[in-house]
Amino acid sequence: MTTPAAARNTPYWWEDAPPRPLPERALPKSADVVIVGAGYAGLSAALTLARAGRAVTVLDRMNPGEGASSRNGGITSGNIRLGFDQLRRRYGEERALAIEAEGKTAREFLRDMIRAEGLDCDFQQTGRFYGVIGAREYEAAARSAENLHRKLGIESFAVPHAEQRRYVGTDYYRGGSVRMDIGGLHPAKFHAEILRITLAAGASVHSGIAVTGIEGDKGRFRVVTSGGELAARQVLVCTNGYTDGAAPYLRRRLVPVRSRMIATEPLTPEVMDRLMPRRMMVGEGKVLGYYYRPSPDGRSILLGGRDATQSGDSAHPTIMLRQGLIELFPELEGVTLSHSWFGNVAMHQDMIPRIFEHKGLTYATGFCGSGVVWAPWIGNRAALKLLGDDAARSAFDMRPPPFVPLYAGKPWFMPPLIQAYRLQDRIALARAQR
Repeated sequence: MTTPAAARNTPYWWEDAPPRPLPERALPKSADVVIVGAGYAGLSAALTLARAGRAVTVLDRMNPGEGASSRNGGITSGNIRLGFDQLRRRYGEERALAIEAEGKTAREFLRDMIRAEGLDCDFQQTGRFYGVIGAREYEAAARSAENLHRKLGIESFAVPHAEQRRYVGTDYYRGGSVRMDIGGLHPAKFHAEILRITLAAGASVHSGIAVTGIEGDKGRFRVVTSGGELAARQVLVCTNGYTDGAAPYLRRRLVPVRSRMIATEPLTPEVMDRLMPRRMMVGEGKVLGYYYRPSPDGRSILLGGRDATQSGDSAHPTIMLRQGLIELFPELEGVTLSHSWFGNVAMHQDMIPRIFEHKGLTYATGFCGSGVVWAPWIGNRAALKLLGDDAARSAFDMRPPPFVPLYAGKPWFMPPLIQAYRLQDRIALARAQR
């Protein structure tokens, strides 16, 4: 069914790189490592393991990349939702600094991987503008930019309101900050390219194979699937926002949240020059802030935000995002939308990506809406952990996230929670010194 508010309800990215089923092939009877999930994390891990000589089988109940890997905004932000002070209070100064530093390393890993492997995915390190709503928020953003530059050597600086339109053509914000180690890519092309080199490395990747159970413990696992059973010495679970009953321990800890995006029809070069003058990625300092960017060809604007619906594909979330777009850019009042689509991000109580173990299984997951950077990096680190490389230990290798009370897979509490966050943002905007 076509969404009434947009011409197409499939991802914009699928026009160039639609997820496709892989040729059918029999499952092997055994593997050194079985990986559940063929998104960025699972394929990154499989690539690392296959190149280390391990026999790797990757299983996905959908087509590889059909989940968040080909539906996201393609912004290489690598956000950590907790601020440095929150990290320091929760984990201590040393771990907090290590987490911040690893974010820089993860972005560099992504950039270097794309260049070294020759991945054709429209990657551009454009920088990101981060808009704030008031004077107090601007001061905090300016301090954060200064700390990034001073402590980690990241090119980052404050942008006062008077200079804002040099970066984004709206008066909505009251200044913000820029960091230049962030850019954008075509997420579906990126996934297709990782799949290509992972298959070339010798990993066995299977689409349309649902894992229905995992039994056993370290060194001796039996993986039960819709296509048969196979034995494995190690199992890595990378299902993130698409975790199902095959991983009940993980499902009680990860909450799938819909994130929706819209794409405008192609705009004129003059309009794009006014609204996105530096073709930067853009984020917002709100609880439910929008994220947006120019399309890789520089002709359209793609904007995303949280979607409170949990089933079907109603027009209401699309209409709300369009209203948000017009609030930012009033001259787009008459614009039509070419695409509207959604995908699941995975949130959890700790709000930090992680690697962890439970009963012999290893998990690489919990990317909290920033998987373009974190999923390839965490997948690679998890693979090195399975290989026994202690020197590659990650600051994100920690205890499992806590379980969510009264939750068993259906996030019944998300619609009212999102409404509460929206109210929180409205109150913050009303109180801001603008």
